[in-house]
Amino acid sequence: MVEKVVLLSGPIASGKTSLRQSLKERFDVFPVITGEGIRQRFPKANRVREEYQKLGDRLDRRKGVNWVLADLEKVERNAPDGCIIVVDSVRIQRQIDEIRNAYGRRVIHIHLSAPKEVLASRYQTRASARYREVRHYDQLQANKTERNISKLAQNADVVIDTNMCSPADVFVRAAAHIGFYGRNFQRSVDVLVGGQYGSEGKGHIAHYLAPEYQLLIRVGGPNAGHTVYSPRYTFHSLPSGTGCSPSSRLLIGPGAVVFVPTLLREIADCHVDKNRLSIDPQVMLITNQDIRKESVLRDTIASTASGAGAAQARRIMGRSKSVKLAKDEKALRPFIKESCAVLDDAYARGDSIFLEGTQGTGLSLFHGQYPHVTSRDTTVTGCLAESGISSSRVRKVVMVCRSYPIRVQDPAADGLTSGPMSREVTWATVAERSGIPEDELKKAEVTSTTGRQRRVAEFDWYLLRKAASLNAPTDIALTFVDYLAGTNKRARRFEQLKSDTIRFIEEIERVACAPVTLISTRFHERSIIDRRAW
Repeated sequence: MVEKVVLLSGPIASGKTSLRQSLKERFDVFPVITGEGIRQRFPKANRVREEYQKLGDRLDRRKGVNWVLADLEKVERNAPDGCIIVVDSVRIQRQIDEIRNAYGRRVIHIHLSAPKEVLASRYQTRASARYREVRHYDQLQANKTERNISKLAQNADVVIDTNMCSPADVFVRAAAHIGFYGRNFQRSVDVLVGGQYGSEGKGHIAHYLAPEYQLLIRVGGPNAGHTVYSPRYTFHSLPSGTGCSPSSRLLIGPGAVVFVPTLLREIADCHVDKNRLSIDPQVMLITNQDIRKESVLRDTIASTASGAGAAQARRIMGRSKSVKLAKDEKALRPFIKESCAVLDDAYARGDSIFLEGTQGTGLSLFHGQYPHVTSRDTTVTGCLAESGISSSRVRKVVMVCRSYPIRVQDPAADGLTSGPMSREVTWATVAERSGIPEDELKKAEVTSTTGRQRRVAEFDWYLLRKAASLNAPTDIALTFVDYLAGTNKRARRFEQLKSDTIRFIEEIERVACAPVTLISTRFHERSIIDRRAW
């Protein structure tokens, strides 16, 4: 059964065809084009505007037959349940009344208008593929139906003066009346962020959760690598669920920065096409010069020197110059689409949306230990701003923490590190406590992006509280619990964890004021204990 029937009316050149085409392109509505109906009934007719007007009047005079309703019912029979049909256009009140009698409250009549002089000016510049147009707009008024069409506005549900609106304005007003944007803001977005200094295992958690969502979003830059299993792969630009959730659509938000060769490699590796991936036109591109500029930070704060920070700075300082964005890159043009439109469509469909943040709260440009910070705000609010999502859309916030926080040590930095940590320990200490060989730990604990060895510290309870205050998580995902006890690797249920580990988790819940609902026992497909109630 059809969900809604949208009737378009208005004088020639009022914008009906543009509106119908925009609705078809954006929302995939099913069109009924009355001009095509006339052509099919009179295939030998001259393709002249005046001739089609006369033939339409001839069809209208047939007693007991509403040919527009008949075409509408034909489209409905071949359309899926729940579809929306747009009729372009209705020309007399009887057509409208009989369609309303057949479909009741599912009918929405939108009338477009404009001053005559504006219509005449538009008509002189239009080019129709269906008709040979008359020379002057006044000639169209010789047809009585066209002359009286403005009277249909009296009983229309919506009247839009297209002279006072741009085509985009007309589109959003019509779409809102049809109900494509809904009547309120549903909380359909879940956000994943790191609670420490990055490398908390966000990719592992995102990979596990991704199949539950229709839209996956990534923000940040290639200075953050998220590694997933099955098969093992490190994502720097695409969402971590790209491979494990092939039916999910993908979006890179406008606040992201990308290095084109890295992004194109991931697109190719994961066989992602233009129908699945959308890249906002305002995504910032990293240049080779950006990477060179950041090389000094590699030896001072152990930066990844990926160019993300330099690109962000250039985005701010280069506003008086020609700054190249994603929309300007030929290789990315097939994927370019405004994130606002992608998100609006997802909201209208009631899709579940997953926003994957990068790095960790302790690295936030504003809330971390400056200058040992990254080039962006890594909290929930920062990720939302980069993606163009309002906080009123958020349903769940999952904050990922690991049992032993880490930061990197740069061997070339003559003892300089990526920043301080509270109560640093050695991997030998972790090995002794967990029973996992030290060599195995060190082999696993190298950074995804630069391959540098990580430093390790005791769990930072103060940082946990600060991160919880900044992010207000609804859930905590605790990773690397095998580092607390190697036997935790064998746990498949919560009660199988060591008693000390369970007490540790209970303490995290008290300090963070949020439940630990996801627990990663190792880097494996069956490694996550899921305690969620959602």
